[in-house]
Amino acid sequence: MSQILAHPLTATILVIGAALGYAVATAGMKASSDGFMIAGILLGVIGFSAAFLSEIVLLRRADLSVIYIIIVAAETLMVLAYAGWIGEGLNLRQGFGAALVLSGLVAISL
Repeated sequence: MSQILAHPLTATILVIGAALGYAVATAGMKASSDGFMIAGILLGVIGFSAAFLSEIVLLRRADLSVIYIIIVAAETLMVLAYAGWIGEGLNLRQGFGAALVLSGLVAISL
């Protein structure tokens, strides 16, 4: 990840910021679907804005394919954690599928 930006900590913070932004936007979509439209839209706008700005900085120094894979992996873990927190956990088959997807992302990024 040190190839992304000159300072690895900065790159890590930006990747987490982008992934967290997408995860917050996903929580906003869930909130909107549950009837909390204004709060959901607000979360969506904040989340997508954070992700957008973080990715702009990251893409100045690295390829889209590298950045996207890292962000998707981090976002997936965050959304799965959120789903578990709100009581929408995964069954064994879904958990296995999620593990396969994350393993595939790791394999592609190597």
